[in-house]
Amino acid sequence: MSESTLVTLFLNINTWKSNGERAPHKPLLLLLALGKLQQGESDFMPYAEVEEKLKDLLIDFGRPQKNVRPHYSFIRLANDGIWTLDKVIQVNSSGDASPKELREKQVGGKFTEEITQQLKQNPQLFREVVQRLLDENFPDTIHQDILDAVGIELDKLGGSFQVRRIRKRDPQFRESILRAYEYQCAVCGFGVRLKHKVLALEAAHIMWHQAGGPDVEVNGLALCATHHKLFDLGAFTVNPDLRLLVSDEVNGIGANEWLLQHHGKSIRAPQKKSFYPSPDFTIWHVNEVFKGGYRDV
Repeated sequence: MSESTLVTLFLNINTWKSNGERAPHKPLLLLLALGKLQQGESDFMPYAEVEEKLKDLLIDFGRPQKNVRPHYSFIRLANDGIWTLDKVIQVNSSGDASPKELREKQVGGKFTEEITQQLKQNPQLFREVVQRLLDENFPDTIHQDILDAVGIELDKLGGSFQVRRIRKRDPQFRESILRAYEYQCAVCGFGVRLKHKVLALEAAHIMWHQAGGPDVEVNGLALCATHHKLFDLGAFTVNPDLRLLVSDEVNGIGANEWLLQHHGKSIRAPQKKSFYPSPDFTIWHVNEVFKGGYRDV
């Protein structure tokens, strides 16, 4: 198949779509399998051997859920033309099999042989697939965290690749958000410049661009690079009253300095009330990104 057809197959995988809910199961499984392929493991991956790793990926980079179900993507991906299973299994009316059966029968999955060979022989194609999967499903702030978690090293592939985004972003979004917050981090007030250049201050989407979040002031926060990453990982959120709420799962060195001292306090408000974060977007962030529960205020 052509390179463009292969990339399209990866981008057109059938994922759950409902009211802005994120569906990262298949993209994370694909990235894990791509990591195995880069490491020279092109044979079938037994579900029993990757189940815990898939769970960890879904906990760290998926929706906040009490029960993650990695077996869903392992089975359903076989319907997308890029994944194959080494055993025939009984599925229910939803197209799923029990994780117990997958473990007991040692069911394995892998890319089809044609796709495996194309990805192994063409490093730039491999790189494009990886970067397109990341760009279409996750914000830039956590791309490297995901790559590290799945064991993909893009630097080893050489060259470079400019992501061709399916949905273009407004080039003025960053400037609009930074101006709205008077060039300061809404959490810590960071606002360093080098001559006229603003350093390490970013425009964060509250509802991710990848989930359809618009490039408008009410869907943005000015955050320093550290707080932007922590926000996108779900370590804290912002409620409709502009109070910062920290996850009860946050701990460790630096937790107080970067997060706990701000818990329950109001963030720096934008200069106009018309720019205040919309509850529609802050509620989305709580439901789709924020991890754990709220700490006591």
